[in-house]
Amino acid sequence: MAGRRILIAGIGTHWGTELARRLERDPAVEQVLGIDTTPPSASLGRTELIEADIRNPLLARLLPSTGADTLVHAGILWYPEPGKPKRVLHDINVIGTLQLLAACERMPTLERVVIRGSAAIYGCEPTGPSFFTESMAADYPLRTRFQRDIGELEGYFENFARRHGRLTCCMLRFQPEIGPGLDAPLARYLSLPAVPTQLGFDPRLQLLHAEDATGALLAATMRPVRGAVNVAPSGSISLARALRLIGRPQLPVPHPLFGPALARLGDRLGAGSLYGDAVRLLRYGRGVDNARLRNELGYEPRFDAVAAIRDFAAADRGLRLVAAPRVATVLERLAGSAR
Repeated sequence: MAGRRILIAGIGTHWGTELARRLERDPAVEQVLGIDTTPPSASLGRTELIEADIRNPLLARLLPSTGADTLVHAGILWYPEPGKPKRVLHDINVIGTLQLLAACERMPTLERVVIRGSAAIYGCEPTGPSFFTESMAADYPLRTRFQRDIGELEGYFENFARRHGRLTCCMLRFQPEIGPGLDAPLARYLSLPAVPTQLGFDPRLQLLHAEDATGALLAATMRPVRGAVNVAPSGSISLARALRLIGRPQLPVPHPLFGPALARLGDRLGAGSLYGDAVRLLRYGRGVDNARLRNELGYEPRFDAVAAIRDFAAADRGLRLVAAPRVATVLERLAGSAR
C-alpha cells in the first residue's frame, strides 16, 4: 500500500520546516513536498522543495501534479519577517490562502486540508470567558487588522469545506508559542532586562510550548478532524507570575501609554511588532479550551501553561539585542514617558 503524500505550504516558516522534519522520520509517509518562496529554516533530508508563491494563480496548475493526499498550510504569518513586511501580510495571509484553496479544488487526489491558524480570532476582551470554546469565534467583534484577516480567511475556509464535503478540513487555532530557542516577538518581550507591563492589569496567558505546537500540527496532519480545533496548553498563568519565574522585573506603564511606549522599545531593541493584538493580549489576556485537541484530535500537550514558562525560564538565553547601557537609557526614557 502506498504511503502518505503530504504537501506543506509555507515550508520556509519555522513551523513548516519542523513539521517536515517530523514527517521525514515517519515510515508511513512516502513523500513530503514543500512549497514557498523562501528556503526551509533548517536542513531537510527527503523533502522535495517547490519554489512558488501561494498568491500566484498558476498554483492551480502546479499542485495537481504533486499527487498529494494531504495539504498543510503553515504559511500564515503572525508577524512581519525579512522579505515579508507588514504591508504584505494581508496579501500573504488572505489572498494567498484563497489562491491555495482554489488550487486544492483542482487536486483529485486530495483528501485532507489542515490550516495552521490563530486563536486571535477570539480577540482579547475584558468580558470574555476564562476559556473560549471553538463555537465562540463569532461572539465577539474583530477589533484589529490581524483579527479581521484571520476572520476573513476562516470564512473562505468554511465555505470551501462546505462545498467539498468529501474532504476532511481542519482549522487549527494556535495560541502564541514560546520555547527555548524560539525567536519570536513575544519571547523577546519576555526576555527584556525589564519588561514593560500595563499598570493595573495582570492578564492570564496561555503560551504554547514550541514542542507541543509542532506535536499538535503533526497530529492534525496524520489524523485530522473536521472543523476548528483550539491548540493550547492546559490551564493559564498570570503575566506577573510568568515574569517572576523568568526572573524579569516589571516596569509598570499607564495603559494609554503602553502601546506607543512598547512600540518605541520594540523598535530600539528589536523586540518585534507588538501592536494591536499583542497590546490587547498583554492587557486582558486570552484563554482557550483545549478539550477537542485532547479528546478528538488525540493530542495531549506535554507542557501545561506553567510548565511552558518554567521550561522557557530554565533555558532563558537572556536575549539582549543591544548593549546594556543603551537598554538602560531606553528604559529610563520609557519610564519618563509613563510619568
